[in-house]
This record gives sequence, structure tokens and C-alpha cells, in this order.
Amino acid sequence: MAQASAPPDTPGTRPGRLKVFLGAAPGVGKTYRMLDEGWRRALRGTDVVVAYADCHHRPHTEEMLEGLEVLPRLHRDYRGMEFTELDLAAVLARRPAVALIDELAHTNVPGTGNTKRWQDVEELLAAGIDVMTTVNIQHLESLSDVVEKITGVPQRETVPDDVVRRAHQIELVDMAPEALRRRMAHGNIYAPEKIDAALSHYFRVGNLTALRELALLWLAERVDETLQRYRAEHGIGGVWETRERVVVALTGGPEGDTLIRRAARIAARSSGGDLLAVHVTRSDGLAGASPDALARQRRLVESLGGTYHTVVGDQVPAALLDFARAENATQLVVGVSRRGWPARVLAARGVGDSVVEMSGDIDVHIVTHERAGRGRGLPVPGSGLSRVRRICGPVAGLLLPFLLTAILREDAAAEALGLNLTSEALLFLVAVVGVACIGGVLSALLASLTASLLLNYYFIPPAGQFTIHGANNILALVVFALVAGTVATVVDRSLRLSRRAASATAAAETLSSLAGGILRGEQEVPDLLERTRRTFGMESAELRPRARDREAAPGAAREAVTREAGSREAGSREAVARDGSGRATTEEIRTPIGEDAELVLRGRALPASDRRVLAAFAAHLTAAVERARLAEAAAEIEPVRAADRMRTALLAAVSHDLRTPLASGWAAVSSLRSREVDFSPEDREELLATADESMAKLNRLVDNLLDMSRLQAGALTLSLRPTALVEVLPLALDSLPEAPECRVAAQDLERVPDVLADPPLLERVLANLVANAARHSPPGRAVTVAASVLASRVELRVVDRGPGLRPADRERAFAPFQRLGDTDNTTGLGLGLALSRGLTEAMGGTLTPEDTPGGGLTMVVSLPAAPVPTG
Repeated sequence: MAQASAPPDTPGTRPGRLKVFLGAAPGVGKTYRMLDEGWRRALRGTDVVVAYADCHHRPHTEEMLEGLEVLPRLHRDYRGMEFTELDLAAVLARRPAVALIDELAHTNVPGTGNTKRWQDVEELLAAGIDVMTTVNIQHLESLSDVVEKITGVPQRETVPDDVVRRAHQIELVDMAPEALRRRMAHGNIYAPEKIDAALSHYFRVGNLTALRELALLWLAERVDETLQRYRAEHGIGGVWETRERVVVALTGGPEGDTLIRRAARIAARSSGGDLLAVHVTRSDGLAGASPDALARQRRLVESLGGTYHTVVGDQVPAALLDFARAENATQLVVGVSRRGWPARVLAARGVGDSVVEMSGDIDVHIVTHERAGRGRGLPVPGSGLSRVRRICGPVAGLLLPFLLTAILREDAAAEALGLNLTSEALLFLVAVVGVACIGGVLSALLASLTASLLLNYYFIPPAGQFTIHGANNILALVVFALVAGTVATVVDRSLRLSRRAASATAAAETLSSLAGGILRGEQEVPDLLERTRRTFGMESAELRPRARDREAAPGAAREAVTREAGSREAGSREAVARDGSGRATTEEIRTPIGEDAELVLRGRALPASDRRVLAAFAAHLTAAVERARLAEAAAEIEPVRAADRMRTALLAAVSHDLRTPLASGWAAVSSLRSREVDFSPEDREELLATADESMAKLNRLVDNLLDMSRLQAGALTLSLRPTALVEVLPLALDSLPEAPECRVAAQDLERVPDVLADPPLLERVLANLVANAARHSPPGRAVTVAASVLASRVELRVVDRGPGLRPADRERAFAPFQRLGDTDNTTGLGLGLALSRGLTEAMGGTLTPEDTPGGGLTMVVSLPAAPVPTG
């Protein structure tokens, strides 16, 4: 059993708290656990009522209701049947402290108020009533399609994930698949007649195992979100090793593949470990970063189940560790430096050494590779002055000229080298250039001044004095000073220009990554917010209404303000949080998004160079918000366009397909009324038959058109009641326009329970499907109509042995006013399959095509089984 909890609310008046009992499949004991928790709270003196509990006639669960206050249900008649629903008004009038409400994803009967039960629950929470409820993992909106792929059963009742995520507590009611199947076999879940079908279909071991894993993973993500929110709210920057997260640092060099595979092996050693690859673009550049190599490494990371990220940071070690801490990473993988020994001697410490020193409680793996020590021999051009170099530069500017003077003053060295004044000045010039490379222009000027004085005092006659007698010596000293200063200035300027170029390159790489993400489909606002947060290494990124609009736009209106944001203004605002000593801990960086919203980043301070890149992200967010708004507008217009397409197709169909039977009937009646021709009795009978057949075709075509128009308008009246398939099929065959050329074989129709359907509509569905199968079956091959039970639904299969359909054409076959693959355009409007699917879905069922084993097409009609009467 696992739980996820939200932080407690502030005392005082508050909305109600929601507790959700989450299960992987029916029968794991969610309702029992909810009632047990209700008993526990009632025994502590809490006012608990059972607002709605569906025990499914399970004796042990029904026993838990004894002694608890059970509110009466609301009774509603709908299409000839009586249903019971949650009485929301009664619960609000009773105002208990805790209400127990089963089946959060349930769809209410029309006419009871809210469409979904979770909407009723939200009203109770808004009224300050705590609610405990149950839901299965297959009913979560984001997982319904995944569950359908696993089990083959479509999910008609869903609840938005956000409703469950906002719960104060989520408790997983877990059970091993083998134990759940034993409960099923013992009759503790379904009635005996449904056990065999359930065990062989939905409740297979593989299905239950997959559903259980989905539930555990979904809850683990919810727990992780709660943990991250708690750490952010309490300013916790340290790593909590709740789950292994391995971050691998990529430079774009050839060693990246080795590092990624090594990090993947580390992550694979712990079940559920995450792999994150990060590339840092910085203002001092990453020399040798190949876009092609980074793209290849991105694909490698994703193929190994990891994620790829790009972050911006002036200092690579700090940026790496900020990203790792923001992701609560436990391990960081970096490669051994590619720099050769001259670079390691002259330059500051490498990234790996700095990361190890600053890592704190994050484990750092420094991985060797084939490129270690085989990089550049000199420091990387454009590298910024670290703190160490800013200290070492002036020291070298003072000490290096003195050290060189001491060496040149040795008589033995001077005689051995045979130096003159020119050679000595050049050596001092080399020393000045070396100092410029270490400490920049100021250190080089200091070295130039020191070298000039030493050169004048010790090497220019008269030695031992600052006086200069020869004009050539004065010229040599002046030229030396000018050359030294010029060289130092040029070196420093090249450093600055290199840094600017590298900064622009870093920004371009980040924007290129952003553009690539958009091209890969990451265009939704949540995706862009997450990319923004990861890129800048922030704790959170969200869209909020402007400060002036917050009072006027709480709750849902606040979300609407964010959705409606359309254009961006320049500028940003900051809110700095400080601890008790006045030191800054985190910052809120706000950038306007349109007229009503703003992008709020919470985390570290951003330098000016990063803010320019942030402006580009804000522009993309503005476009994404505008796209979302336009998509909503387009969705509102789409029904009008669909109706217009329907009218156009209807007019085209009427002008063509109704003409033939109308002309035939008209010609037959006109001939019969003619007094110029004396028809024999046989001729009169044939003309009457032609007229009757034409009128029958017209009647069927008009009925199909009317039914399709009612379906499109949502005005089709249904009368759902228990219906036996064995009674409907003969009526459907009798209603066929003409006897099919092949016979129909029925299988197992009498062995399945009744379905909840409208008998006349179901008869028309079967007639259309059988007629379609007969038209495409080869002569002499029977059309098979078979039935089976799957969980709480009955599946009816109409099987033909015709040419079948390609997968790409299956949905097109259900489009109205077309006959896919037919060459005969005089047999109808092409409404048979479209009308059959529409009528089936109106009755709460589904109509899907499948391949027939051995060739052909099978139409599967899935309808809910009628409830078994009790008494």
C-alpha cells in the first residue's frame, strides 16, 4: 500500500480535502478500504456519511455499511429504466465532515445536474466537505488509450488526471494479479456466469500485471511531484536520495557516447533509475561542440530511455550542479579532461575537479575515455578569467620578471647563452606575453612596468643605475614598453571578443535546441514551460496572471487569463526571497506574456546574457498560448464546418442516389395509368412490383437520411432495455432489402446475457452489417454472426470472408455518403456503416473492424450487458 500526500492547508476556513483510493483493476478492494477508513474516522468521533457506495452485491463489502449513516440515493427514470445516483443536494444539506462517494469517474444520468460525478465531488469540496472516493487506473484520462491497447476494452468513463492529482491524499489499494484472480475464481468479484469470460479476457495475468505497473508508476510520479514541491517551498537544496537519477555531462565531443553508455549502466543497476543527459552552453564557450555530435548523442540517450536537456550557465561546474540539484539527482557522470598537460599547467582547474569540489552530497563519477589528454595543448581561446587566474596574474606580473632577471644575471648563464641587450629585451617581452595570457591586460601592464625597470637597472649601461646614456638604449626601452603594452592589450581584447563570440554561440545553440524541440512537436505550453525550467536550471516555471489581475481572476478565471494571453511585452520583474540573515536564497524572475499573463521562473539569479535568451523563450511561449487560443476557437467552429459538409454531401447524395428509384417508380406508375397500352396481368404485376420495390428503396433511403441527421443533431430518441440477441437477429434478417446471396450462420447467441440496447435500432445495425458482409462475401460462403462476453460487455461479431480492408481504409469505411471500394453507385447512399456506428455509439456501444483470420473482415459490436435483476 502506497500513499501520496499534499502539504497541509493553513488552519481556519478551507475547502474540503479529497482522498482517493486508487486501484489497478476492479475487485482489488477500493470500496472496502474506503468504508474501512470511514469506520476508523467515525470511531474517532468524525461525522461520516456514506453518500454513495456501490458494493456490487459483494457480501463482505456490504457488511461494512452496517452501522454507518447511509444517505438515500436520487432515483431517475431514463429511457424506460430506473437509475440511482448521488443526491448532491441531500449531501450539501446534511453537511457532514466526511462524505464517502464511490466511483469518481462515473457518468451521471442526464437530468441530474452535473455530467460527471467528479464534478459533484468538486462542489462538495468547494462547500468545505471532505470527500473520500475511489477510482481505477484505467479511468484516468491520460491512460485510457494505453489501457485500451493492453486489455482491448475501450474506456467510456474517464476522469481528468488533474482532478486526482489535486487530491490531498492518494492511497494505492494494491493486490497481486494471482491473488486477484483467486478472488475472481471464488466468486468474490463477479457473478458465476461471468467468471470464465473475465478470467480469459480482462483479468489475464499479463493484463493485471501491466495495469498494476501503470498504477505504481503513475502514483510514483505523483509522489515525486509532491516531494519536489515540498523541497521548493521549504528551500531545500540538498539531494534526497529517494530514487537514483544519473546526470551525464556532454560537451559535444567524441567521448560523449562512452559517457552516455556508462551512465546508462549506472542507472540500470537500480530499478526505476532515471538517465538525464545535459549539455551546458556558456558565455565562455565549449570549444569543439559539434551540433551533429550532439544530435547523435541526443538520439542515443533517448534510445536508452533517457532524456536530453540543454542548460545555460556562465560557469559549467555550477550550471551542471544546479541542474543536478534541481532534478534531485544522486549521481553525476563527467569525462576526464581532453586537455593536454600544457593546458592543465597554464589554465585553471578543469570542470571535473571543480565539480568534485562543489558536488556536496552528489556522487561524481569521472570516467576515462579514449580522448583523455589528447585535446588542445594550450588553454581554450576565449576562456574567462577565473578567480584563480585573477589572483595568479598580478603575482606572475611581479615575480616572473624578477625570476628572469635572476637567471640572466648569473655569469655562467650569460656566458653560456651569449646574450646581448636585444636578446634580453625579447626574453622579457616573452614573459610579458605569458603574463597577459594568464591574467589579462592589467597583469600584463604590471609585468611590462616591472620588466622595464629591471631591464633599465640591470641590463642597460650604466648597469646599477636608472640613468641611460645612449640614445639607442632609450629607444630600445621605449620600444620594449610600447610593444609589451600593445601585445597585452591585443591579447586581452582577443579574450573579450572571444567571450562575446562564445556567448553568442551559446545563445544560438540554446535557441537552435528550442527550435528543434518545436519542430519535434514540443509546441504545447506545458512542454515549453518544462523546457524553459530545465534550460535555465530553475526550480519551477509557470504562467500566472498579472499582479493587477490576480484579485479579479481567481481559480478557473485565472487559468482562462493564462490561456488567453497572446502577445509579449519587454521587461521583467524580480522578487527576492531572503533568509533570516538577509542573504538571498531564491528569486522569482517575471517576464510578461501578453497583456494578462507573465512567465514566472523561481530559482537562481540570471545574468543579463541569459535574460536575452529568456526573451526568446517568452516569445515562443506567447506564440504557444496564442496557438492554444486559436485551437479552441477552431474547435468551436469545427461543428459548424462539419454540419456544412454534411449538408453538401446530403444534397449531392439526394441529387444522385434518390433519382434512380424515383425514376423507376414514376415510370412504373405512369405506365399503369396509361390508357393507350393494354397490359397483360403478368405485365401489370411486374410493373406493380417495380413500383413497390422503388418505393421501398426510397423509404429506406429517407429513413437512413433522417436517422443520420438526427444523430448529427443529437436528437435521436432511444429506449434502452434488456434485449436478447437471439430474438433480434431473425428480425434483422427479415428486414433486409432482399435475401442475401449467402446464408447466415449464428453462433452462441443464446449463451450470452441480454444487452442494454434499443431493439429496433439494434435490429437496423445488424441488418446493415449483415447486408454489408453478404455483399462482400464470395458465393457459397456463409456470413457468421457470433457472440461472446468480455467483462461487463457483450461482443457481437459479424464475420465475412471477402477481400477485407487495409488498415488505412478502415476508418474511411465509416464515413457517410461513400462506398469504399464499391463500383456500383446505385445501391444506396453509402450510409450503412456510418449509420450503424452512429446508432451503436448512441446506445453506449462501439463498432470496430477487425481482420478475419484466414481473410475477410469482422465487424465487432460491443454493447454493455444488461444488469441482472435482483430480488
